[in-house]
Amino acid sequence: MTMNTPNRNRLSDFIQAATRLMDDHDDNQRPPAGMKSLLADLVAQDDWLPEFCTVPHPTFYQQFLLHCDPMERFSLVSFVWGPGQQTPVHDHMVWGFIGMLRGAELSQRYRTNPDGSLTADGEPDRLEPGMIDVLLPSEGDIHQVFNAYDDKPSISIHLYGGNIGAVSRHVFDLASGQPKTFISGYSSDLIPNVWDRSASRKT
Repeated sequence: MTMNTPNRNRLSDFIQAATRLMDDHDDNQRPPAGMKSLLADLVAQDDWLPEFCTVPHPTFYQQFLLHCDPMERFSLVSFVWGPGQQTPVHDHMVWGFIGMLRGAELSQRYRTNPDGSLTADGEPDRLEPGMIDVLLPSEGDIHQVFNAYDDKPSISIHLYGGNIGAVSRHVFDLASGQPKTFISGYSSDLIPNVWDRSASRKT
């Protein structure tokens, strides 16, 4: 689906509602009640994502920042998966939700063995549009994510309890479990201007 004029109100309404939830929340380890429902409402509609945040890269997945809370308490990111693309095995260090917007993705969780190596924890979970996955470090958030399709892009919307592009996290070697620190950054230095309401105010 291609959108020439995204519905900015959906994104700005989400940001305002999420900010209000964070204002009344004091547990950095877990998301506030209601945050999952907010993301579910956002990805239930596919008319709001800016076009430049939907463009895949031919070699690796893209991570576009949609919004970061001024106090870095949460961030919202569009992940764009080209055909067949995948992440390394990684963790997050903050709580998170993944909401599927277009296409589908597979998430394979891992658990740590006594010798430090990693083992697949069950079968991969498949996310279809509208579905939400939950990531909690306290409950195990090491996983690997794949585009479920080899012939088309997929897009998921990620909500994290921090400025995820600046969080020091880890990728893992499966055989040894050895972690390597990384900071992901973002795929673009642009963010959507959801606050420009001048056109609607003039009408």
